[in-house]
This record gives sequence, C-alpha cells and structure tokens, in this order.
Amino acid sequence: MARILVVNPNSSVACSDGIATALRPFRWPGAPQFEVVTLREGPSAIYDWRDWHSVVDPLCRLIEREPAAAYIIACASDPGIEAARATTEQPVFGVFRCAVATATARAERFGVIAIVDASKARHLAALRAMGLEARLAAEVALNVTMEALLQPEAARASLISAGRSCAAAGAGAIILGCTGMAHHRAAVEDAAGVPVIEPCQAAAAIALGSLPQPLR
Repeated sequence: MARILVVNPNSSVACSDGIATALRPFRWPGAPQFEVVTLREGPSAIYDWRDWHSVVDPLCRLIEREPAAAYIIACASDPGIEAARATTEQPVFGVFRCAVATATARAERFGVIAIVDASKARHLAALRAMGLEARLAAEVALNVTMEALLQPEAARASLISAGRSCAAAGAGAIILGCTGMAHHRAAVEDAAGVPVIEPCQAAAAIALGSLPQPLR
C-alpha cells in the first residue's frame, strides 16, 4: 500500500496532531496511507525566513531516509520545496502551493490569513513563482503565536475578523495560511461566507490525484 509522508517541518507535536486530524477524511481502506511526522530539528514554528531556511537540510535528510510514494511539506510557506524536489524522484507537494491551486479553481481572486506579518513575504514569493500574485485580493496577518493558534478559542475571533476582511476585499475563497489553523476552518467559512481552504487537505487531495489509480 502506497505511503504519503506528510512532514510537519516545525517541532510542535500538537501542530502535527492537528494536521493528522485534518487528514482524517482522506483515510479509508485500500487508499494510500497518510503518515504525519514531526521534524524534530525544526523550530517551534516557522515565523520568518531564518526559520524557513533552518529546516531545509534536515527536511531533505528526512526525505532521503524515508521512502514514500509522495511527500507533503505541511507548512504554509512551503519551506525547502525546491531542495526537497531535488532530493527525490517522487512528487513533493507544498501545502501553500496546493491551497493556491485549489483557491484559483474555486474563485477568480483569493485571500490569505497569515500567522504573522513576516509570513507575507514568503507567500508572495510563492505566488510570484506560480505567476498568480495578481489574483491575491488581500492577506491579513494575525500576529499570534503557534501556541495561541492551536488553542480551541484563543485566536478564533481574530481569524473570523481576518476572514471577513479578505471577503470584503473581494476574495472569493480564503486560504488558511498556517497548518495550526485547521480546526478553525468551519467557523471562518461560516463567518466570511466564502469557501475556506485548509492547505493540508488541499495537498492531500492533489497528492492522491498524482498517484496511479487502479482500474476497477
């Protein structure tokens, strides 16, 4: 049975647990299996470019020693994706790029909710690489810690406000710009009134579609 390795490049086990919960709908008998692993060498969260660059080498070494049918980098700034793709012949998916692909399939313009302002530059770099920066309607940063984000309610009001701001700016879909936001998706969608995309789920769907499917 094929294995899809989902790598949380920060060291937060609680964040990895949230990723595994978000992927629960994609687990069924006979399907490729999603395995979520935590990069122990990673920072507690990826807030800035220094954090982004610090995980590239340990991420590549993990991919080298862990064979899989596909890999998902489960951070919404896709750290080290180019290096990871050069490390293996198997497909490597960044959750942010997958979320953007999903958003542009749903709407002409989209918004992003970032964990901190420093995330915006990394998201813009990815959008430029995809040629899609003109379709970004708005990006709103929460400026909270990963610990606050993972709590059930601590950051929810801020997320709802950010979602409404993105929708008011013309976003027809909204991307949750951190994997720690997964459990807030439904609340933000209800408040904003537009589809809200959880990036790990977007990557899971695309990764499954990339693998050969048996004919029945």
